[in-house]
Amino acid sequence: MRISQDFAPTGPDTGRTARRRPARVRAAAALTAAVAFALVLTGCGGGDGPAPKSASGKSSADADRVEPLAAPPAPKLPVTVDSADGTKVTIGSTDRIVPLTGSLSEIVFTLGFGKQVVARDITATFEQAEKLPVVTRAHDVSAESVLSLKPTIVLADTTTGPSEAIDQIRDAGIPLLVVEPAKGLDDVGRRIDTVAEALGVPSAGTELKERTEKRIADVQKSIPDHADGKKPRVAFLYLRGSASVYLLGGAESGASSLLEAAGAVDAGKESGLNKDFTAITSEALAKAAPDAILLMTKGFESVGGMDGLVKIPGIAETPAGMDRRVVTVDDGVLLNYGPRTDRVLTEIVEQLYAKGGKGR
Repeated sequence: MRISQDFAPTGPDTGRTARRRPARVRAAAALTAAVAFALVLTGCGGGDGPAPKSASGKSSADADRVEPLAAPPAPKLPVTVDSADGTKVTIGSTDRIVPLTGSLSEIVFTLGFGKQVVARDITATFEQAEKLPVVTRAHDVSAESVLSLKPTIVLADTTTGPSEAIDQIRDAGIPLLVVEPAKGLDDVGRRIDTVAEALGVPSAGTELKERTEKRIADVQKSIPDHADGKKPRVAFLYLRGSASVYLLGGAESGASSLLEAAGAVDAGKESGLNKDFTAITSEALAKAAPDAILLMTKGFESVGGMDGLVKIPGIAETPAGMDRRVVTVDDGVLLNYGPRTDRVLTEIVEQLYAKGGKGR
């Protein structure tokens, strides 16, 4: 399982999705998610100087907003689509949409359906969605809250749970489409196409996919050459200081694709960590030997910023710790792999290579 703003585990993966986890594990995950959400509400201070621009011309300060297509076509409905959980779903109306993850909300809004969205998951943190009612408790869906809004289509992914809530929504006759989650850049177009087809606007999906892929490619063209021929080694750490969660990302963390697209090496993956996450140890960090550390903004704040980060055993001894070199991206967008991924990539590139690559 990868960590995203859609799900915040309390330890290394058990190999099961959120919908299939036992109640004890779901409860622990929900506790950590609640801590993470509380941190989101605390906000963060802005840095000095102008924000970096992405290929779309949007600055990192705009990262909490989505950019809808200029003129999306009218939906052609009904449509019948394949759901990732093996069912077929027929959608006859997009009048009242409930996306149950922040990343799916991002796609729906960007396709131009923001006015039809009637609820959100707590992880839909971008500005256009913030006033919508929340239909999740921690990261568990409240079927009663969803049904009270009389949706005409509900969008979920395979990590959405509990399964009882999903079944209850379906049993009420609501069309519910389950989408495979994104694990990397290769999944961006697939997810956009899937949502667009379900909403009856496949041509808008094609337009958005092409726009997103072009912007990502444009950002990659801006990556400077490595003077010494060596790519920077970057470790992705998932931190929640208040919950004592300190994890080092491996091959399945979800960050590898972004780091590689930014011209870097995923230090955790390269050091032989084949799973998603492992508990941080001095030995694991020494083997990873990162030149820089990638963090979610709220995770960085939760340990007290740079001064707190280097107090975590092993951090200060890494090249990244000695140089105080970190890259931070907002929790609500880092691993979405959607229409705003070009902005995420821009932030990583700007911070990783700015002023010779020195961090804060």
